Amino acid sequence: MSVFAILDPAVGLAHDVVAAFAQVVPTALAIVLFTVCVRLALHPLARAASRGEKARARLAPRIAELNRKHKGRPEKLQAALAELYREEKASPFAGCLPMLVQIPFFSVMYRLFTTPNDLLGHTLFGAPLGLHVGSAHGAGEWAVFAVLYAGLAALGYVNFRRARRAQAKQAAQSAQDRAQGQGAQAQPALALLPYLSFGTVLFAALVPLAAAVYLLTTSTWTAAERAWLYRDGAPEPAVPALA
Repeated sequence: MSVFAILDPAVGLAHDVVAAFAQVVPTALAIVLFTVCVRLALHPLARAASRGEKARARLAPRIAELNRKHKGRPEKLQAALAELYREEKASPFAGCLPMLVQIPFFSVMYRLFTTPNDLLGHTLFGAPLGLHVGSAHGAGEWAVFAVLYAGLAALGYVNFRRARRAQAKQAAQSAQDRAQGQGAQAQPALALLPYLSFGTVLFAALVPLAAAVYLLTTSTWTAAERAWLYRDGAPEPAVPALA
């Protein structure tokens, strides 16, 4: 029995919603609409995550000062940080917890589009939604996959550039902190994080066409959502945005 089987009731509900949409629009478009509805429902969590990131960026100079002031005294540092977060009504985990809450929703959608069901028998421009790229035949089916992968690659590049800019800003701040005798040494392995932005393309090659449609839709939403939430120039996390 798969560990994902505990999601089956939610998967069944999601299937019914997509099937209802598919009564009035093509099934591929029904997947897009369903994904948009889910991401719209999760938008408040994304807003909470962005507020957490902005709060951490705003408090970063004060945190650096506390690190300098209480260097070598971890107990006093932890107490001072706790007091700072309490005064500012912020949390060091404010940006992380909302993202963790989203994982079950994405797991449901992944299982829906990778478990055999009647929705996968429908087609997108002639290519079955349950088709894997390794089983594609003919120029038409290959063209459908090529367009989806090209879209995911373009979004991956946008997220890669965004993550590199955020990482460069963080590196500059870290260098300044070290020059002042504070802050940790840079970790070379972190330079590879922006390249994870292209992981969605690789993942899409392992799942059926329906799941690739979902990945393209949710990745597009993520890119647009982050651009909107950080439009005021507030620093973004250097970790790439994953769908």
